[in-house]
This record gives sequence, C-alpha cells and structure tokens, in this order.
Amino acid sequence: MSGASSTRRRFLYTGMVAASTAISGMACKRSPNQSLAAAPNLTVPDVTVPDVTSAVATVDAPATPLPTRTLGRSQLTMPVLGLGGSASPLSRPGQEAEAIALIEQAYAGGIRYFDTAANYGPSEERLGQVLPAVRSEVMIGTKTSRRDRDSAWRELERSLQRLQTDYIDLWQFHAITYDWDVDTLLDEQQGAIKAAEEAKAQGIIRAIGITGHNNPDIFVKALNRYPFDTALIPINAADRHTERPFIDHVLPVAQQHNTGIIGMKVPAYGRLFQPGVLSGMTEALGYALSQPQVHCCIVAADTPEQLTKNLNAARAFQPLSGEQLAEMEQRTAVVWQEANFFRRWS
Repeated sequence: MSGASSTRRRFLYTGMVAASTAISGMACKRSPNQSLAAAPNLTVPDVTVPDVTSAVATVDAPATPLPTRTLGRSQLTMPVLGLGGSASPLSRPGQEAEAIALIEQAYAGGIRYFDTAANYGPSEERLGQVLPAVRSEVMIGTKTSRRDRDSAWRELERSLQRLQTDYIDLWQFHAITYDWDVDTLLDEQQGAIKAAEEAKAQGIIRAIGITGHNNPDIFVKALNRYPFDTALIPINAADRHTERPFIDHVLPVAQQHNTGIIGMKVPAYGRLFQPGVLSGMTEALGYALSQPQVHCCIVAADTPEQLTKNLNAARAFQPLSGEQLAEMEQRTAVVWQEANFFRRWS
C-alpha cells in the first residue's frame, strides 16, 4: 500500500471511531489488537449521527433466545437466523418506516446478524439508522461487487459511512459466478482480496467471505484457492434436483476447510410454499439448518407477520433426520425448476 493510500485508510478509520464514540458514548466493542494509532492532524469526516432514541435500544431480550452457532473458523458466533437486507422494505425506496420497524422487530426478537450489500438500494443506510445504538451486540455483514483493490476499498469506505460504524463483522465478495471473478479477485497485485486483507489487518473488518447463487463449481475453486472465512450460498430442499447441487458440491469442501456456511434462498422467495410442497418456514429453515456445515440462514421479511413466523421457526428448530430431509426433497420435485429461478441470474 502506498503512503498516501495508507494515510487515507487511517483517516477514514480514525474519523469513524471518533464519530462512533460521540454517539451517546456507545463506542463499538473492539479487542485491543484491533486498535490503530491515530494519525496526526486529522479531521473527522462529515458523518450523520443517527438518532439513538430508537426503541431498539431499550427493548428486552426475547424470553426464548434463538439457537446460536459458531460460523466455521471465523470465530463469529451468531443466531441461526439473520435478517436479509434485500428484496424487502430495507432495500426499497419509499419504505423507510416499514424498514426501520422490521429492523427493530428483528433485534427485539433475538436476531443479531444483519445482512446487506452496497448495491441493495437504501439497505445499508436503513441499518445505519438503527444498529449504531446496539452496535456491540450485533454483527453486520455487507458485500461488494468490486473485484479490484482500489475500487473495493472505496466501496468499503462508503459502506462504513452508510452503516454508521467503524468496522464490519463480515465483508463479502458478492455474486462470484465465473472463473474471471475468482482470478481477478485473487490477483496478488491488484485483486480486491488485497483490500480485504489490508482492512482486516487494520481491524476494519473481522472476516472475509464470498457469495453467489448459481455456480457451485466456482465456490469449489474459490474455497480451494483461498481460506475464505465464509460462503453465502442457496440452501433449500429443491437444490437436490439441480444438475449441480450446492449441497453436494460445496458443503463437503466447506467442511474440509471449516468454512462457515450461511444459507440463503431458503424458501426460494416463497416458491416452496405451495400446496403439497413445504408447509412453511419451520420446514424450510429446518431443512437448511440440518445440512452439515450450515451455521446460519438469512431470510428477508416483507411484513412484521412474516418476520414473526421466521423467528418462531428459528426458535423451534430441531435437527431433522435423513429420512425427513429426503421426504421433503421428494415433495419439492414438482417445483424444483421454479424454485431455482435464481440460478439463471448472471
């Protein structure tokens, strides 16, 4: 890293620490080895300080906590259910009030992992309106679609500002699909992985992950080439019917490397909740969380009622037997192509 670039990184980090500390004394919880020496003569960047009078700051913990798991070798321990930040009011313009209410409900219900991305519309900003008040109690995962070091750094800076935080728990490279994604990302000179490693060394991120929804083979390649802490992949009962199931191809490699697996597309945007298929989130979430090496699932919610059902399903989770899993897979055979529509995304 050049001297000017390094100073710019420390400038951002120091400014964000100062702003965070000013939020009613609620500085983020950091371990001693994450601290950075403040560079001299720096000015705090212009940051909008969120209103910390939100009800989320005073809500009591739920009577029945969500089960928790440690996310592979990442050392991040989180509940088995996280809140997805896409395809919901969190990411839609004009639904700010609904989004804030869902984030507060999620926290009140025991969710401590919040997933978002730089390209999820206003999702990062909306989480940034709520989570700073409880930052030391929650984990935030966000994503970048950038593949080169410099643009990835710039996007990370913007994410920190929008989320109103000085660190990200899990920074993920979004939607890896092709060989060139992995090759460019992992380039030893200018690949985006350099930005992640530099940010992790400075304590700005805690773990590094990858995400994708349509190419299991590219995950096998990526996990065998680099020790990513996590992978976010589709996990549902219809996956077994595809030509290359994520469950069969990615999970064994993740087990070999102890990569933390976060499941997404668990109900396939509700396409698995048809008559004669799956009965609801209890089955969908139970199926995903019963797979080896799956530690957590992220699920978005359109309404408070949906979020309540998701929370109830997570609290009631019990591992399913092989016979139960196979029977659920049989029921999805009639809708597997419809349920895997996201495999056609590029």
